[in-house]
Amino acid sequence: MNIDIYNQLRERILFLEYEPGQIFKELDLADTFKVSRTPLRTVLSRLEWEHLVKILPRTGVLITELELNRITDVFQARLEVEEVIGRLAAERFMPGSLSVFATLIEDCDRLLDHKDPRALAEIDGRLKSWFSREAANQYLTEVSERLYTLTFRLWYFNMVRMNANDWRCEVMSVREEIRELSELLGENDPQRVGSVLKNHLTKHTARLRENFLGFSVSR
Repeated sequence: MNIDIYNQLRERILFLEYEPGQIFKELDLADTFKVSRTPLRTVLSRLEWEHLVKILPRTGVLITELELNRITDVFQARLEVEEVIGRLAAERFMPGSLSVFATLIEDCDRLLDHKDPRALAEIDGRLKSWFSREAANQYLTEVSERLYTLTFRLWYFNMVRMNANDWRCEVMSVREEIRELSELLGENDPQRVGSVLKNHLTKHTARLRENFLGFSVSR
């Protein structure tokens, strides 16, 4: 598989450069990336497996739409996976790594009055990567990453459309999660760390649902 094309296509889909519901001709995509259709098809098959595109015979390539019911099901799975990852990471926690959390909090503070959805997504990604790395379970990480990808576009869709007040609340919610987790990690209570990760994800899911339905009604 051509990793470079895969990464470019995946990023354009996740950050909504290719809009949900948009249909491309396979030949047009091949022209865009200056490749033949054979290596492109391998990439598209991988993205279809990840539920980011749907290959429509004799029609083209559909960027999968944001279906709230389906994404809600994905979140239910994420809740359980992230709780386990949080517990495992806390069991292996080394106090010296807390500096990572301080940096993440500082980065959140810089975004309170500066709307930058990609930057907030990057902070969230760094937090998620830290827990996956510390949990040290390849299979859980793979499942977690795939589920996260399926919910990411809805979060990014909401962030792009937030007003200044909602944006500040969103940054504060990410900041509070980081702060609470950093404090708990030093208390040697892995079960509680897992529970807090799950609790914050539950609140995150509720906000997304409320905001998405609000945006959907107004559009």
